[in-house]
Amino acid sequence: MFDYILFDLDGTVTDPFEGITKCVIYALDSFGIRITDPNELTSFIGPPLFSQFKNFCGFDDTQAEEAVKKYRERYEKIGWKECKLTEGTAELLKKLKEKGKTVALATSKPESFAKLILEYFDIEKYFDFIGGAVLDRKGRNSKKDVIEYVLSSLNVKDRSKAVIVGDTLYDIDGAKAAGISSIGVLCGYGTCEELQEHGADFIAENMSEVYELV
Repeated sequence: MFDYILFDLDGTVTDPFEGITKCVIYALDSFGIRITDPNELTSFIGPPLFSQFKNFCGFDDTQAEEAVKKYRERYEKIGWKECKLTEGTAELLKKLKEKGKTVALATSKPESFAKLILEYFDIEKYFDFIGGAVLDRKGRNSKKDVIEYVLSSLNVKDRSKAVIVGDTLYDIDGAKAAGISSIGVLCGYGTCEELQEHGADFIAENMSEVYELV
């Protein structure tokens, strides 16, 4: 059905809850903001950090930029390792490659960190291209921009042959803006209602169902 399968990273390929929430807590602590329940911070999984610090804390641009710096201070040392593969992901990627599909990553996480994570779990070998955001917030950061970057890098001519698998509304909205299909997967941090409301073309309970859809 699809020749080009793009994957979101956080909440889709990996469960990054521990690393992301600990790094957000570390960043907010530097502002005197105390978070005792990490579950309050799941909204940081998916969107660009800069915008989420503004939305969550009411920070201005300068404060949000400083929060991102503090976040990355911990993340680049240990936070990027504090995640785990989503159940069935490695098996799905292997099967897709055996079927001759072109597999790519399209994440709002900085590309350098995304590559480290895929290498850490020994799954980078399944990806034809790894696309992510840039560290400069004024550059490539939105999901649409990342998807466009991946499609261009893969030289995709027929966008009807491309689909992104993601767990949040940002993946669905990004897919629509880029003119490709989307599969909302329920193994991450978005709800079925949220994914449907934003117009996901398909909903999958798990990675096995993703394979059947593509």
